[in-house]
Amino acid sequence: MNEFYYTPNPNVVHELHTWNFNLLGNNLTFTTDNGVFSKRTVDFGSKTLVESVNMEKIPDGNVLDLGCGYGPMAIALAKHHQDRVFEMVDVNNLALELAVKNAEQNHVSNVKIHNSNIYETVEDKFAAIITNPPVRAGKDVVDGMIEGAVSHLVPNGTLTVVLQKKQGAPSAKKLMTSLFGNCEIIKKNKGYYILESVYNG
Repeated sequence: MNEFYYTPNPNVVHELHTWNFNLLGNNLTFTTDNGVFSKRTVDFGSKTLVESVNMEKIPDGNVLDLGCGYGPMAIALAKHHQDRVFEMVDVNNLALELAVKNAEQNHVSNVKIHNSNIYETVEDKFAAIITNPPVRAGKDVVDGMIEGAVSHLVPNGTLTVVLQKKQGAPSAKKLMTSLFGNCEIIKKNKGYYILESVYNG
């Protein structure tokens, strides 16, 4: 029985929950279900990443939320930055259905939501890519999410990643530095690192 949130169709007994959460000064409503990551609340890593992103310093263009889950990061940012379009992708179809619902119930229309196994169906280049990668899916998946960013960013675009120190942040920092020539820890909080690289392409 496949119940993992990082698979296309988690086999779960549905149990919908709807709850509110304040992000970037907006009181947002999220509906979640079994088979998605952090179904009871917006997880600390996602919250920390959202609060660390500086949209003012990135170039013009769209933003990609890679592995968006039910959508808390991109929806919070899209609500706050209505001049940007946020593309949201995930491999989990159940999570994507919830992301569509959550965008609608928060009156967020500047989003594009579709299925993609990492970058498989992602065609554009972005001003920024944000991701809270599914560590439980394994290092190859996490590394693939980081490595693929190089060919999906515009010049001076940023890749921002949240990882716990004990779940691979130091090795991700090393990988990002080798790929981009730079990687800054823009925030540390309770063992979570927000890592950011700038693409100088």
